[in-house]
Amino acid sequence: MAALDLGTNNCRLLIARQGNNGFQVIDAFSRIVRLGEGVSQSGALSDAAMDRTIEALKVCSAKIQRRSVSLVRSVATRPAARANGLEFLERTRAETGVDLEIITTSEEAKLAFSGCMPLLDRARPYAIVFDIGGGSTELGWIHLEHGRHPRIIAWHSIPLGVVTLTERFGAEAAPDESAAEFYERMVAEVQDNLAPFAQAIGAHRLIARSQVQLLGTSGTVTTLSGIQMGLPRYDRSVVDGSFLEFGDVERISKRLSEQNCGERATNPCIGSERSDLVVSGCAVLSAICRQWPIGRLRVADRGVREGILMSLMTGTAPDNVYRRGLNGTQL
Repeated sequence: MAALDLGTNNCRLLIARQGNNGFQVIDAFSRIVRLGEGVSQSGALSDAAMDRTIEALKVCSAKIQRRSVSLVRSVATRPAARANGLEFLERTRAETGVDLEIITTSEEAKLAFSGCMPLLDRARPYAIVFDIGGGSTELGWIHLEHGRHPRIIAWHSIPLGVVTLTERFGAEAAPDESAAEFYERMVAEVQDNLAPFAQAIGAHRLIARSQVQLLGTSGTVTTLSGIQMGLPRYDRSVVDGSFLEFGDVERISKRLSEQNCGERATNPCIGSERSDLVVSGCAVLSAICRQWPIGRLRVADRGVREGILMSLMTGTAPDNVYRRGLNGTQL
């Protein structure tokens, strides 16, 4: 079975086989494609972005066919539903054989959160789970009841992700602005967007009683975890499930905001592909950490793809979706 997740910034694929205790990954692929680049200003997908994405989807299609996958679910988020999104979907189907399903923000959040659930600590009955994407950030308020599957009580999406925030504020401070001022302006923008959700869930009393945990999934949190551990190159096996102290988040974010893109690119956990986006991701993360002062967060290198695989295994994915193969052929 295979799960393909096409977002604003990344194209990701997991191919796995079902086992007695979940699934075993047998192949994976991830590439930064920036499908949503410039969409916040133009309202449409650019030809260059579509071309980059289709090249990545060709790789995914080849892997799916080579592995003779019988169950496939390929999802895409909001950028693919833009003004010229139909043209992109038709090109994708014709040139790669991948039949993309546009999912709602709500479905995206549910899949991402369900993929991360195994990392939650049952000793704390509540959790705030978040996913920093390219075009938006999703947050969930989770209740972990004894002996029951974690339940999403509330969720919220803000229209700020690493791409949209970078396009709004830039990748570096302007010559007449300090790095601190530049960074804090981004954090303040995110905090304003988080405020309604924070007020709605009212978690601070429970945080004071140490009953709330924080779990994040995104390139931002995994990158900062890798930097904090001083990894010579990114290693999922040690990052997934690790912890980040809030003090380390602020320290690393401050250092990165003071660097230019070229300096950030020299860090092996960032590289040139993420060097212009990482500080905006840090700003989203800082805003979340300041809004809910839990002290540390757990890092997840998992999300929508894992959520899709779990739904395929349990049969909870829609029949007309998960029994599709390439080109929409019923299997």
